[in-house]
This record gives sequence, C-alpha cells and structure tokens, in this order.
Amino acid sequence: MKLDSLETLLIAELRDLYNAERQILKALPKMARAASSPNLQKGFQEHLQQTQTQVERLDKIFTDLGESPKGKKCEAMEGLLKEGAELLEADAEPSVLDAALIAAAQRVEHYEIAGYGCARTYAKLLGHGEATKLLQQTLDEEKRTDEKLTELAVGSINAEAVDPEASPERKPSGQRRARA
Repeated sequence: MKLDSLETLLIAELRDLYNAERQILKALPKMARAASSPNLQKGFQEHLQQTQTQVERLDKIFTDLGESPKGKKCEAMEGLLKEGAELLEADAEPSVLDAALIAAAQRVEHYEIAGYGCARTYAKLLGHGEATKLLQQTLDEEKRTDEKLTELAVGSINAEAVDPEASPERKPSGQRRARA
C-alpha cells in the first residue's frame, strides 16, 4: 500500500488494529485458562468481551469509510502474542506465571494504546467525527484495562510471586497447567 495521504495512513493503521484485535481474540481464552488468580482470569474474560465489541466498532468504522478491514497482518501483535504463548509452555510457579501474564498483557495494551491514539488523531484531523468518537471510546477502554492490570500486579500478584507459598486463592499447579 502506498502511503500517499493521511487518509491512506489512517486506513493502514485501522487494518493493523483490526488484525491485532482478531489475534487477541484467539489469545485471551488461553491466557485466562493459564492464569491461576481468579481475579486475573476474570479480567482476561472481561477483556475478551470488550475486545469483541472493539472489533465491532472497527467494522463500523470500515463500513462508514467504505473500506475493507482485510489486507494487513499485524506482525508486531503476532510477535507479542508469540512471546506470551511461550510463557504458557514455561515450567513456572502459578503466581510467577500470573505476574508474567500481566507483563505480557500490558505489552499488548501499550501497543494498542499507541495505535488507537494515532488512529483517533488521524480520524479527527480528517474530519471523521464518528470514527474519532469510536476510536476514543476504545482508547479509553485500553487505558482502563492497562490500569486494571497494574492494580492486579501491584495489589497482590507480584507480591505473591515473591512468596508463592503464601497465596491461598491459587489453584493447585496441576490444574493450572492445562494446555491451550
């Protein structure tokens, strides 16, 4: 694709985000199953539902712009999710794995925050009011998800990873190790 205008850059960014979100939809259930913290499991499940809504928003934007969402593979998200998948294969203490899953999820969120922020700005500059509104809505959700992950990490999970034996709400490690 030739990037000859801000409009073509917007479309390229939206296609990247669309593909990234589709990849995330496949990864989140695996992450939820791998987590041993009930709060982290719940967070991943809630974010799965939120991601489905975000894909629907992108579909609406593409329809409104008369463009197709297809045509771009998000290599960056593929790499981030591959690193996360490698964690699922690691021989890790459940609480340590939870801390690692949060770190992996936050890398994904930060990528999305950057992408949605840029796309929202481009849409605003181009006068695409509805797209701007929808992109801002998703950007706000991604920021809140990142904040929730930080709260989980700082509030309990990272401390539990320091002393895995002190964690009363964990599933036994044999139950956690189900493969995705």
